[in-house]
Amino acid sequence: MDIISPIQRRKMSEQILDEIKALIKDGTFPADSKLPSETELAKLFQVSRSPVREAISVLAASGIVESRQGGGNWVRKVELVNMFEPMTMEMIDAQQIYDLLELRTTIETEAAALAAVRHNREDIEMLAGALQGLEEQMLDDVESIGSEVDYEFHQTIVRAAGNAFFVQTMENIADLYQKAMTFSLKQNVGLRLKRKSVFEEHQAIFEAIRRREPEAASRAMKKHLETARLKLGDKRLQDEEKRGR
Repeated sequence: MDIISPIQRRKMSEQILDEIKALIKDGTFPADSKLPSETELAKLFQVSRSPVREAISVLAASGIVESRQGGGNWVRKVELVNMFEPMTMEMIDAQQIYDLLELRTTIETEAAALAAVRHNREDIEMLAGALQGLEEQMLDDVESIGSEVDYEFHQTIVRAAGNAFFVQTMENIADLYQKAMTFSLKQNVGLRLKRKSVFEEHQAIFEAIRRREPEAASRAMKKHLETARLKLGDKRLQDEEKRGR
């Protein structure tokens, strides 16, 4: 029966790694606390010390734990602004994602308005190409994440705004921007209606820029980014909306 894939047995250290990450994330092992010793963890998981040591090494390499003077491994507070290892993305406080989206909202709503006024034919052609790529990934392949083409769509708008400082600012946070975008878009994988809604938000931004309507472009971009914040559970924005800002 060749159609049945063989069952994959995960390494013991990988299972322990996942367990320790879960305990860190739920606050059992909070930031700035000392992890139990390898011996204690081995007893907790009922394994030898070897796979525990492997798991701790991976956590240390990813910047999630660190060895400190005096001995022992300590849980680090994972900050988005210092995040370079892919694994740490799942460990950060969601508030840092909201803060990054707030920064994007501040810059990109104005960039969209300026792009509507300043864009040239090449900008629109590039933006149309990115939008087409989004349509193919968002609507035709509901299991894809689509972060690369989404990123290109937004960066094309920033470049079309014609402000070198906007471009430089976004390039300075490009790595974090892309990882946070991937994290956000993963929430919609396989969800056709949500993906359609996200595509239509991009389409509205494009049309406003193409028609040279700066206010409409700014509103569409703001709606798009704030919808992302609300979907991810940004209570600060929810409270602001209740107060009518």
